[in-house]
Amino acid sequence: LSQTFKFRYALRIYNYLTKMSKVQKNTDKSIFIQAAITYGIIALWIFLSATVILINKYILSAGDFPLPITLTLIHMAFCSVVAFILVRCKVCEPVYMDASTYLKTILPIGALFSGTLWFGNAAYIYLSVSFIQMLKASMPITVLVVGIWVGTEKYSAKYTLNMILVAIGVCIASYGEINFVLTGVFFQVASICFESLRLVLIQVLLQSRGIKLNPITTLYYVSPACFVCLCFPFAIIELPQLINPSSTLQFPVSWVAMSALSAFALNMSVFLLIGRSSALTMNIAGVVKDWMLIGLSFLIFKSSITSLQVGGYLIAFSGVCWYNYNKLQQARQNALEAAATSTASLSSPDASKDFESRVPLIALSEKSGDDSILRSRDLEKGFK
Repeated sequence: LSQTFKFRYALRIYNYLTKMSKVQKNTDKSIFIQAAITYGIIALWIFLSATVILINKYILSAGDFPLPITLTLIHMAFCSVVAFILVRCKVCEPVYMDASTYLKTILPIGALFSGTLWFGNAAYIYLSVSFIQMLKASMPITVLVVGIWVGTEKYSAKYTLNMILVAIGVCIASYGEINFVLTGVFFQVASICFESLRLVLIQVLLQSRGIKLNPITTLYYVSPACFVCLCFPFAIIELPQLINPSSTLQFPVSWVAMSALSAFALNMSVFLLIGRSSALTMNIAGVVKDWMLIGLSFLIFKSSITSLQVGGYLIAFSGVCWYNYNKLQQARQNALEAAATSTASLSSPDASKDFESRVPLIALSEKSGDDSILRSRDLEKGFK
């Protein structure tokens, strides 16, 4: 009997370990597949982002069609139509919004976005892609300044040192630019300022009202507003050139169609990427994209890049990385404080009553991958 019992016990252990081994293999395979999908989407986002920039550069600079407002209008019209079809086909549910909310929130954001795209595309007529990417490194400076001005950011000596480092790097890169055109720099700086105001307004006007838009619904609401805002400068500046009989402009239909398709696909890749990666991953992917664009600009358009420019951009790049690291650390600290507050509140007499109502919020926060949120959920289970 003793030998039979030992045999059965050993057989159960063997069966258990066999099952666990199969589960582990399936889990490893699933993790590998999910990681491959995520990195594939990141690669797609980098590719599409670079494709849109390089195609627009070719159309506006080398393609003999220096009309940035017209190009942006076509993009907005295409995105509006496709987003309308997707929403009406129930691919994505629209967010209810009355006329008053639309005029007070979406229209200002759309106006700023139209300025971002207009001036950003106009800069490609005068400047190289590589130099524009170096100038874009100053984006955190303007976002921080506007945020402090509006009240969404607090002044910090640490962030100020970050911005000084970035500013020094951008100035060195600008000084080292051989084909420096003041008009192009003005357009790019104006684009950066409009984009910074837009990002801050999204936080002030949309997030404060609890309005959450994904890329599809953003295009659904914002693209028509952009289109309307761009019609006024288009009618004054570029329409006379298009209808002029003596004009030598050639409309590159295939390139413009490819640009519009790439721009819309880029927004869809952002929609996929947001759900499968963290802010840190997107920042790293953005850095890879910037360096890749600088290299492609040198190879495709024969852009001149001096060693002084590379050194300046490395300084600015270091400042941006330092800034992103500090922001992520601050976000983690805020999450830890929120988790500590949530855990402390469980000791109250009414904790058991509202526990079920608070669990979904914690479950949603798990998607960020923050260990502190996971630990707070385990603590709540223990208290219950």
